[in-house]
Amino acid sequence: MDVIADPLSLLRRRTSEKWRTYGDDVLPLFVAEMDYPLAEPIKRVLHEAIDRSDSGYVAERNGFADAFAGFALGRWQWSVDPAHVTTTTDVSVAIVESLRQVIVPGDTVVINPPIYPPFFDLIPEAGGMVHEVPLLLSETGWSLELDGLEQAFAAGARAYLLCNPHNPLGHPHSVEDLSAVALLAAQYDVTVISDEVHAPLTHTDGTFTPFLSVSPEAAEFGICVTAASKAWNLAGLKCAAIITASARMRAALDGLPEEVLWRTSQLGLIAGIAAFSESEPWLDGAIAAIQSNRVLLAGLLDAELPGAGYDQPKASYLAWLDFRQLGWGEDPSVTALQRAKVALNPGPTFGAEGAGFVRLNFACSPEVLAEAISRLAAVE
Repeated sequence: MDVIADPLSLLRRRTSEKWRTYGDDVLPLFVAEMDYPLAEPIKRVLHEAIDRSDSGYVAERNGFADAFAGFALGRWQWSVDPAHVTTTTDVSVAIVESLRQVIVPGDTVVINPPIYPPFFDLIPEAGGMVHEVPLLLSETGWSLELDGLEQAFAAGARAYLLCNPHNPLGHPHSVEDLSAVALLAAQYDVTVISDEVHAPLTHTDGTFTPFLSVSPEAAEFGICVTAASKAWNLAGLKCAAIITASARMRAALDGLPEEVLWRTSQLGLIAGIAAFSESEPWLDGAIAAIQSNRVLLAGLLDAELPGAGYDQPKASYLAWLDFRQLGWGEDPSVTALQRAKVALNPGPTFGAEGAGFVRLNFACSPEVLAEAISRLAAVE
């Protein structure tokens, strides 16, 4: 099915962060929120819930785990045991609460910058200390720096916070890299927490592999955190999943406070069930629109802003743009906002490796994307 972005006149009536941070003179291409309308099955179940005043606390028996398991099996041939699925508020909470079960205050947790900025804050919130092992970029593309990971694990790291597909790069990690990580985790007794929230948005020319499905070692030492929030634009409804694939990791999460489950939003859970069980046609349409914009963006940059570096992502709707040749400084988003009235994510917030970069959200209409690049290109 075709998925088409809402017009700006309607989008500017939204009250979310994306549309309330700046005035109407700014094109907001920063927050990871799509400009597409909700999938019809999700709209339907939310309206039905409101009509029956179904806004209480979530029930322990709720159907979410079965819906996700069915989606994972059909989409990725990943067999998930519904008994190993726990819901909570959002992926950030899932990360913090999982970390609290597998580390003690002061333990080291590894991340791979450039990385989703909250990772730098979630680890200290859970009591850990951040250790950075930057991603590698070669002629063949992005990869994990396995030697650096092994050094960090051998030095005493207790957990590794993986992002797959990787934000801001839209890079699904290879089976080879994930298998190697699993072996290292088993060798050094490191828990791998894999944030896979962007996975449903993998493009038709990309391959996503769930970490827990890679090997027995991955199942034994891994935890998956995910949600329908990014793929179906449900971030404000607050429902995420914590998933395990072994008795060992299930036992590690036995200490989760009961409140972790109770913090799940009832409306978020209802919407998530509809997303995973009924809304794949909409998802496929959204991915088609995103891929079209991915290619459009490459052409616009080549024609109007050739100094900007851009590798087309294979997942999600985020572009990691290299503005270093443009001379816009360490944080080009400042110039973009002040002089072009285009709001982008500041590269330096993704780590030191992001200096001179910006992140651009292209889950919008082709017209808005073209206008944004035209504005950026007009900056002298």
